[in-house]
Amino acid sequence: MALPFFRSAEIEPPADIEAASLRSDRFRLEREVDWQRLEAIVVALEKGRPGRISDEDLLDLPVLYRKTASSLAVARETSLDAATLSYLEALVRRAWFQIYGPRIGLFGWLRRFLGGGWSTSVREIWLDICISLAVMVAGTAVGWLLVARDQDWFYALVPGEMAGGRIPGADRAVLEQSLAQTENAEGLTVFAAYLFSNNTGVTIMAFALGFAFGIPTLLLLVYNTALLGAMLYVFADAGLGLDFLGWLSVHGTTELGAIMLGGAAGLHVGRTMAFPGERSILAAMQDAGIRAAQVMAGCTIMLIVAGLLEGYARQLVGDTTSRLAIGGGMLLFWAVYFAFVKRPPEHDA
Repeated sequence: MALPFFRSAEIEPPADIEAASLRSDRFRLEREVDWQRLEAIVVALEKGRPGRISDEDLLDLPVLYRKTASSLAVARETSLDAATLSYLEALVRRAWFQIYGPRIGLFGWLRRFLGGGWSTSVREIWLDICISLAVMVAGTAVGWLLVARDQDWFYALVPGEMAGGRIPGADRAVLEQSLAQTENAEGLTVFAAYLFSNNTGVTIMAFALGFAFGIPTLLLLVYNTALLGAMLYVFADAGLGLDFLGWLSVHGTTELGAIMLGGAAGLHVGRTMAFPGERSILAAMQDAGIRAAQVMAGCTIMLIVAGLLEGYARQLVGDTTSRLAIGGGMLLFWAVYFAFVKRPPEHDA
């Protein structure tokens, strides 16, 4: 690739501009052989053809990169022409990626992520998880107590379309029918997709609201679990509390776990903003943001699993004992995974 160079032959430039141009020309002529060698190596690497690189060029690659980076630093300090400066910036950036850039592909990243990266990030925000869990338990209790005290609270907490006839004082047979097994999975795909979308929205909101120092996240968690507590009261009042828990547990241990982690990630960011410690807020936020992003990426996987369980397993498994076994098994799986799967060593990536 020819180096960019622009000069006008029609207009006689002032002396200072001409001197700067001559200085730029001299600077470039002294170094452009190394630049062109580096660019040829980078192009070969970008095209996936390292075999076309000579042994001499390959051995000189680190030296050529350092020389070009040094040239870029000088060009910036001496305000050389913009074309040369742009060329060097692009070349150094491309060379850096080929020399120092990540060598891990999608499957390698996924293996590291599931093999300990995600679980390690979850353990690192254990305090925020404890806060999130406590708030969710408190919200469930609040929903139960409010409806037990005044059933009008149920209609304030639970949207009509979600209640679907499962309201205080409903006939036991109606409530049992809402928990009944579905004979086949036809039409459940759309239902699962809807529930996945809804649960994803709640989790993302719980995370995003954490940037307001975590307070809106806490309120969102309280509201969503108060809704759960209100619904639980309705079934318990009809003598179907255990059946409702079994019906819910199939997907609930995974879904509520994802919401809890999403809320904890948001709280972690908000708490770091409020209490950065001895670090600057920017440095503290950078670390917290990376950790929270890891947790949220894992929440997406949990929500996909919850959507499948909610749309299929919950509808196709009828008895309460089996449902509780599925829900309890999923809870045990997530607990063991987050507690014991360690981050792999860097050199194994």
